[in-house]
Amino acid sequence: MNNLCHDEMLESLPPAWEPTADFIRTTNLAWLMRQAGVDSYEALHQWSVQKREDFWATVIERLNLRFQKPFSRVLDLSDGVENPQWLVDARINIVESCFTAPADSTAIIHQAEGGALKTTSVGELEKLTNRVAASLKQRGFKSGDALAIVMPMTAEAVAIYLGIIKAGCVVVGIADSFRPKEIATRLRLAKTVAVFTQDVIVRGGKSLPLYASLIEANAPTVIVLPAKNDLSVSLRAGDFTWHNFLETDDDCATVICEPSDAINILFSSGTTGDPKVIPWTQTTPIKCAMDAHFHQNVQPGDVLVWPTNLGWMMGPWLIFASLLNRATMGLFSGAPTGREFGRFVQAAKTTMLGVVPSLVKTWRNTGCMENLDWNSIKVFSSTGECSKADDMRWLMSLAGGKPVIEYCGGTEIGGGYITGIVTRSCVPGTFNAAALGLDFRILDEAGNPADAGELFIVPPSIGLSMTLLNQDHREIYFADTPQTPSGEILRRHGDQMEKLPDGYWRALGRADDTMNLAGIKVSSAEIEQVLQSIPNLTEIAAIAVSPDDGPSQLVICAVCENGRHSNKNDLLSIMQSVIKRELNPLFKIHDLIFVEELPRTPSNKVMRRALRGRWLRSLNQPACDVTQRTR
Repeated sequence: MNNLCHDEMLESLPPAWEPTADFIRTTNLAWLMRQAGVDSYEALHQWSVQKREDFWATVIERLNLRFQKPFSRVLDLSDGVENPQWLVDARINIVESCFTAPADSTAIIHQAEGGALKTTSVGELEKLTNRVAASLKQRGFKSGDALAIVMPMTAEAVAIYLGIIKAGCVVVGIADSFRPKEIATRLRLAKTVAVFTQDVIVRGGKSLPLYASLIEANAPTVIVLPAKNDLSVSLRAGDFTWHNFLETDDDCATVICEPSDAINILFSSGTTGDPKVIPWTQTTPIKCAMDAHFHQNVQPGDVLVWPTNLGWMMGPWLIFASLLNRATMGLFSGAPTGREFGRFVQAAKTTMLGVVPSLVKTWRNTGCMENLDWNSIKVFSSTGECSKADDMRWLMSLAGGKPVIEYCGGTEIGGGYITGIVTRSCVPGTFNAAALGLDFRILDEAGNPADAGELFIVPPSIGLSMTLLNQDHREIYFADTPQTPSGEILRRHGDQMEKLPDGYWRALGRADDTMNLAGIKVSSAEIEQVLQSIPNLTEIAAIAVSPDDGPSQLVICAVCENGRHSNKNDLLSIMQSVIKRELNPLFKIHDLIFVEELPRTPSNKVMRRALRGRWLRSLNQPACDVTQRTR
């Protein structure tokens, strides 16, 4: 985002969409306001955080969630806000609530790159889910076992995801773009006992190896699905084809769990080399579905398309946001950067299209989405990166000016803490609402309330993580956090935020050393770690910059041995190759600069803001801090 002052920013970004009174009356938010007896969103938000039990009970009833044993109360805070107990005494398996829509209604509209449009009904998805769960039991897997999914988000991947949870096991989500070394790290951290994958990935007309990456990562037992009709690889001894793994039985009993039982292990980069290992519980999907219902205004029969993967939180989010709201998810297996994806959006009659800003920028630069019929779209939603206002205005024009819901949160939140809503004017590139059920405070460096500064979450909320599997949860999120003047305990999140006039906000980057590249959260330490092996480099720092006020770009600052600078283009090429091989091919280096030494604080922490300023000065731009949104 840009760095204009409050008034200049709002003057330069006037509303691009205004809701009508008739439209507002049809929204899910209007229904909730009537239930709460309030007449403004501000009052509704206050009700949702001050009357948490009433709010979440209303959400659960609205979503028609199924319980094997009902809860005796929504929330118990006897152990404090750091350790809330949600849905006391309840017994539940959230998968049972994913099939409340009519069996003959459409659960998934899907298409493989180069293939035909297909549909899977709710009944068909439930049967395949049951077959997966029955197959896991038949193969001897037991409740609590961790099984990874490393494959594109297909209809089969959704059934595998739900089948694992139905069987009482835990999904380990790993993005299929990761290289073997990073896959191996995540398999190890999650104590994975088996993996579902494809033989190859078909993307952009190319077949890229996937099963081979699992073998190189020394994965445990692997179940392999074909990307097309037949497997294109020979399997290792002890591995299974999808056909041989899958039982014919589609009548499988659901394993009933406690609300705090894990359903999904996801990974989020912190400020160290190893990612944080974050378990989602049986209650986290309630947060996903609530956000979609009230903030993106998802209603039964809607079609949600969001190019993503089960290795990122938006993959599971899409499953629960769709199915728990009795809506349809649209899945395109292939590259979302070209016109074929746009034709899929059109043919699926998409009503909500999710994006990351770098994808929108690509569409705009190539013109590949021009002259398509996207008039079925009711709303866009954007997350993962900082949005550029001009790009979002262009995106809105593809669907006749429909609004963009900016959405910011994190894996450890299960959704967003700040968002857009459809009952307020849409100003591209800004947020216009705090998310329901969650509150936050913005504090300056002295810990005082401020309009701009570091953002802290006010716990508790359904969706907020309560444990980490490889780090001390309290140390990461609560240790040494300030308290508000009223004595509220605050939870660290790491974003910096600025409050604008009239109920709008913009992001001001991270307070820690993480960044978003191509919509993927990654720590500077992870990038620096893989580049340390390059000869003749003394020190390296990875920073995020935003030269055009849009999505973040990666710049590497290098200190060379004895001050001798290598050829810049050659070294940049070597670095890019190492990142592609060792970390993720989606991370592209925007620039490389040589420095004599890395600026450091007295405590020896690298001063990344100073490095960003130096890079900006090299472009004759103001040396201000670059805005960068972390999701």
